[in-house]
Amino acid sequence: MNKIVKAVRDFFQSGLMGGVILLGCVILSLIIANSPLGPAFERFLSLELGVHTEHLHLKYPVLLWVNDGLMALFFLMVGLEIKRELVNGQLSSPKRAILPIFAALGGVVVPATIYIIVNYQEPTAVGWGIPMATDIAFALAIITMLGKRVPISLKVFLAALAIVDDLIAILVIAIFYNSNLEFSNLMIAGGILAMLFVFNRMGIQKLYMYLIPGIFIWYLIHHSGIHATIAGVLVAMAIPTRTSGAGHSPLIRLEHILATPVSYFIMPLFALVNTNIVIEWEMFAGLFTPLGMGIILGLMVGKPIGISLTCWLAVKLRISELPQKSNWKQIIGVGMLAGIGFTMSIFIAILSFTGMEHVLAEAKLSILIASLFSGILGSAFLISLSNKQKKQRIMN
Repeated sequence: MNKIVKAVRDFFQSGLMGGVILLGCVILSLIIANSPLGPAFERFLSLELGVHTEHLHLKYPVLLWVNDGLMALFFLMVGLEIKRELVNGQLSSPKRAILPIFAALGGVVVPATIYIIVNYQEPTAVGWGIPMATDIAFALAIITMLGKRVPISLKVFLAALAIVDDLIAILVIAIFYNSNLEFSNLMIAGGILAMLFVFNRMGIQKLYMYLIPGIFIWYLIHHSGIHATIAGVLVAMAIPTRTSGAGHSPLIRLEHILATPVSYFIMPLFALVNTNIVIEWEMFAGLFTPLGMGIILGLMVGKPIGISLTCWLAVKLRISELPQKSNWKQIIGVGMLAGIGFTMSIFIAILSFTGMEHVLAEAKLSILIASLFSGILGSAFLISLSNKQKKQRIMN
């Protein structure tokens, strides 16, 4: 019984359970959308909740509350991870940071370039940011499932790569996927954010001193024209990484608080409300349109090529070195896993094709197909490499 309890506990702590729940919600969403419950679910997502007064506008559909509200907490979590890695992690020194940074840049530029070439002068060209993203939850869940078949250093490399990848995606969203800017709201939000950095310098450790003003920052950014989820990353940058006494720093404490709800509630809920695609046979033809081919080629081909080439360049220039106990073929395998765009790619697709429901549905289907095959092919490739290495050790 103790072994069973330990196995269950390890399963939850490994992060695999979050990936399993996320996948379950994807499947459930597709089932609901293609069943008699589909129209009722659509009406529920369109149901407006909140308050609306002369001075306060917070009444939005359920779908927007998830995509703009709850996802801000996800980006807060990503921001905390980025800051922790910058302060004391894989990104804390140039030597350790340069390889995943190079890899992330290659994994962003090459897929986006492929998409732009395929969609040149097409109305769907605006979606160039879609194949740039890597889904941290799914990619890390799959590489964790591979266990000892891949070295720990490779898992850390993928985590750092995905974090830098998300940082670039966040910048792309902030710069390119916004509507007309309201500079007065941005200035007020900037003033509140500056106050949070002052709190940090003063050594204030109470999390509510950062999170309550953070709510106002979210509201102001939401009404500024920039996507509100950026507020999560900005607030994360102000959270202290030092502690004034015993125990964990405010950043670590907040990471621990957010880890469970983000992994087991927010991300699965995002998948549930955004993967509700009514699949029609005609849509599969969309996989071979510039939109579908741009996404599929970008994620499945662009990611591994971009990541592998930039890593090779960094190593050949002696700027960096491969992760310990890893080889070039494993780097290619990690690049294939990075082609799992899913949640982040869907998120950018939603921003790209607002009001273009049919195009958005085709984009989501293309993302699902590309992410599914990237996960299957990447894990199969890494397992095959591991088996070959075992056989060679036995023969030797």
